[in-house]
Amino acid sequence: MPSPFLEIVELDDGRVALRRSDDDGEPLLVIEFSDDARDFLQGQYLEVAKAMITAGMQVAGQVMDDEEPVPEDRVLH
Repeated sequence: MPSPFLEIVELDDGRVALRRSDDDGEPLLVIEFSDDARDFLQGQYLEVAKAMITAGMQVAGQVMDDEEPVPEDRVLH
């Protein structure tokens, strides 16, 4: 049974990943910042990635609670 615990890690290639704490396999989510974005964030990209993942988890929880089906032709902005 997979671990219910998740961890945010920085991979060897500089990407930030969300993965199960007991699994070194493929991450559940990967965030990659360009060099320009890292410069703009003045090295604080890990904090931004954590905030992005936290917000995504909150929205995912809300989606799971919704009973309305998600339309197939929605537009993302």
